[in-house]
Amino acid sequence: MSEERFGEFVLVRRHEQGHVAELVLDRPKAMNAVSTEMARSIAGACTALGEDRDVRAVVLTSTHGRAFCVGADLKERNTFSDADLLRQRPVTRGAYTGVLELPVPTVAAVHGFALGGGFELALACDVIVADRTAVVGLPEVSVGVIPGGGGTQLLPRRVGAARAAELIFSARRVEAVEAGELGLVDQLVEEGRDREEALALAARIAGNSPVGLRAAKRALRLGQGLDLRAGLEVEDAAWRATAFSGDRAEGVAAFNERRKPQWPGE
Repeated sequence: MSEERFGEFVLVRRHEQGHVAELVLDRPKAMNAVSTEMARSIAGACTALGEDRDVRAVVLTSTHGRAFCVGADLKERNTFSDADLLRQRPVTRGAYTGVLELPVPTVAAVHGFALGGGFELALACDVIVADRTAVVGLPEVSVGVIPGGGGTQLLPRRVGAARAAELIFSARRVEAVEAGELGLVDQLVEEGRDREEALALAARIAGNSPVGLRAAKRALRLGQGLDLRAGLEVEDAAWRATAFSGDRAEGVAAFNERRKPQWPGE
């Protein structure tokens, strides 16, 4: 396994087996509160991962034992003028859109607190695996703002408009079991197993065609919110991107020869 640090607070681990990378939130003294510097580092790490054709799946993890991420660094924000806050905005947006726009499947491994921007980072992933210590929520209206890392758009796409409205307007925290019942997280696992299970899922995902994975993700994301006819056109374009690829030829050959595919990735 190789490691690369992006700034002080973000680490990327590339696992030698399985084409899986971890994007690690590593600001334990602040429970991974997202400062300007940390946001810039998350965006930089996402750019590097998106350009790495060897990566087929990314897992978003945390080094803090009791928190995935508690959201924006409000201590830093307390020192800001209005001009400072305005200057910070594109930097913080870059972190959330960086995760959201990763071209490969992404899995969040959540334990402890995932609040505000922390939960938005998880929502930006394709699948959320959470252990039974997880507490999630979007409490921004309780401090005078709104979810600004994609929460008002991603949460209703996950749980519906009315449920998202109740959660955002009430600013309430939701514990793991209820989060699973409401669909705020996708897999609920035993305490301390979120990272292990997320990595295992990512490894299963990464065993599939890299061309297929990127195209399937693109179709899923671009098709959201479109009517059925338009969505099927998005799907057809993604299918055409895979149908004449080396991966498709190898996949069909491997199936017929009853062997594991050796994906060319093109």
